[in-house]
Amino acid sequence: MRFLYLKTSFKDYVFRITLNRPEKRNAFTPAMVEEIIYALAFAHYNRQVRCVIIAGEGPVFCAGADLNAFHDISNDLPNNTLPKIREEAVLGDAFAELHKPSVAQVEGPVLAGGFLIICGCTFVVSTSEATYSLPEVKRGIWPMQVMASLLSVVHARKALEMAITAKVYNSDEAHQSGLVTEIVGKGEIMNRVDDLAKTICQNAPFAIQAGMRVYQELPLIPENRKHSYLKDQLAIILQTEDAKEGIAAFKERRNPYWQGK
Repeated sequence: MRFLYLKTSFKDYVFRITLNRPEKRNAFTPAMVEEIIYALAFAHYNRQVRCVIIAGEGPVFCAGADLNAFHDISNDLPNNTLPKIREEAVLGDAFAELHKPSVAQVEGPVLAGGFLIICGCTFVVSTSEATYSLPEVKRGIWPMQVMASLLSVVHARKALEMAITAKVYNSDEAHQSGLVTEIVGKGEIMNRVDDLAKTICQNAPFAIQAGMRVYQELPLIPENRKHSYLKDQLAIILQTEDAKEGIAAFKERRNPYWQGK
């Protein structure tokens, strides 16, 4: 298997995905969406992966969907080396099913469907030069799929403001709204993202994965059952190898050796 629109690397428990279509501002085609979904599935199921980093090649992080390719499939080059996805390829759902910490390394503009990526990530580390906008209404359309991801990150009025006005937000404004978690200098972002990934990887991978799954499921649990549900989930985690190792390492004053199980 090989990727046509992504570059990937895997080192020290960190799986890095780089959007690699800079000549089209990293706008994604249906085939590129399938590649991203496959890469995220690999990260989810591979026990050795503890953190995912997503970056963009070139000056633009992601310009959203390539409308030409979505409207006319002949403008898209499929990747026949990947397994066929049985269901409809939905980028937002792929991030929701990752259940592992992910970091968006944003060094340039994020537009339209690019929000599906940054809203799907756990952390968004941005340079001060990066900008954020939903320009769909200027083209006579609406950021439909983006709404589901965006409303999990910013409050409803801010989401509507972004969609209705098509305003371009600078990194400070994006940070204030909760869209961005941290702003760093352009020359510092690679080190900062690597340090964040290293911090994530030092902590118990099974507990993090289980906790992220429970966090996602919690809104679906009736209010009068939430505490008992969480108590049951904690009891499950306490029986894991990682929990036993973490407690033993704490008592023995040493670094734990995580197995992810």
